[in-house]
Amino acid sequence: MQTAAKGPDMNAPHQNPPTLSDSVVDWLTNGTRDERFIDNIFAQMCIRLQQAGIPLKRSTMHVRIQHPQWLGAGFMWSDGMREAKITRVDFDVIERSEFIGSPINEMMDGATELREKLEGDPSLGRKHALYDEMRAKGLTDYVVWPLHHTLGKRHFVTFATDRPGGFEDAHIAALKNVLPVLALVSEIRIKNRLARTLLETYVGSHAGELILAGATRRGTGTTVRAAIMICDLRDFTKISDNWPRDDVIDLLNDYFDAMSEPIARHGGEILKFIGDGLLAIFPLSQPDACANLLHAVSEARQAMAALNERNKSSARAPLNYGIGVHVGDVMYGNIGSSSRLDFTVIGPAVNMASRLEALTKQLGRNVLLSRDFAEQVQPKFELERVGEYEVRGFSDPIELFAF
Repeated sequence: MQTAAKGPDMNAPHQNPPTLSDSVVDWLTNGTRDERFIDNIFAQMCIRLQQAGIPLKRSTMHVRIQHPQWLGAGFMWSDGMREAKITRVDFDVIERSEFIGSPINEMMDGATELREKLEGDPSLGRKHALYDEMRAKGLTDYVVWPLHHTLGKRHFVTFATDRPGGFEDAHIAALKNVLPVLALVSEIRIKNRLARTLLETYVGSHAGELILAGATRRGTGTTVRAAIMICDLRDFTKISDNWPRDDVIDLLNDYFDAMSEPIARHGGEILKFIGDGLLAIFPLSQPDACANLLHAVSEARQAMAALNERNKSSARAPLNYGIGVHVGDVMYGNIGSSSRLDFTVIGPAVNMASRLEALTKQLGRNVLLSRDFAEQVQPKFELERVGEYEVRGFSDPIELFAF
């Protein structure tokens, strides 16, 4: 009895032809779960591509990020490097010559692939300083592809070689084989970094770490002993009523820069901006927290004086401010409604700092400190006793000091 010869099974899964990078794809898929940072993964991927037989000499990855200061970031690896070099990209880069006409410019304009053979006559190729730099380094072939993330987001990856004749077809196929998995792996890390960046931007680094660690239940928190600083801009209502909107925003940003950067530099954490005011704490778990707060105040004063000098040249009135400082126990955690929470501090110590800030107007002092705080820093700092004053919400008069 004869049996008919079997034809191909049309229901069998399609098998992609093997490429030089199959082992790298397997590593990206299964071997990077415990690696947190995409720049480390990217550098290791490039090294593994070399080991797989692809003559890779240089590679870069370009990602757009959501950050208050930066448009994006770039990772650059070249032969011999164990780690990728990271560069941050300013928002105004698209107006500069380094971007205009560059490969990434072409890709952002919609190109799906860019390949430039660098061994030929330079006058016949694309014109940009980057191509001249690559030729000067002996590179012979350069290719750029998009990395497709969800919801239409595109980032970019480049590969270059110094092999005579450039990449072979097998090399190009192997590099293309890596792209889908690299896109998935990079998107996960970029979104993790984005979540961290957004939390650091909007609630502060320490609170952000707690939230990422799972501290998201309403009513949860800890008692923290801290120095509390509340700052407020004077006459802001008059400024906002009489100045153009954009000028008011610029003024607020300049004022908050002057106040905030010294706070962060000396270990304080800004928990919130409230209109034209801010609330910051210096946990006493840090050595010299109270002294650090006063160092921050001193530097903020200098920054405000410099800002007022700059504003004088544009005929703007000087900005004045008041700062109230106290020390005590605060509840640090999640407060809010069932669907909208705020990670903040509450308690009588916060209320006291707020009342002292309000008293700076009445007493004509920029900075008022409670006796409890003053005892933490004397005699290291020269303080002036102002007297005892009634403070709204507190039964006994409070002894105040000026700094």
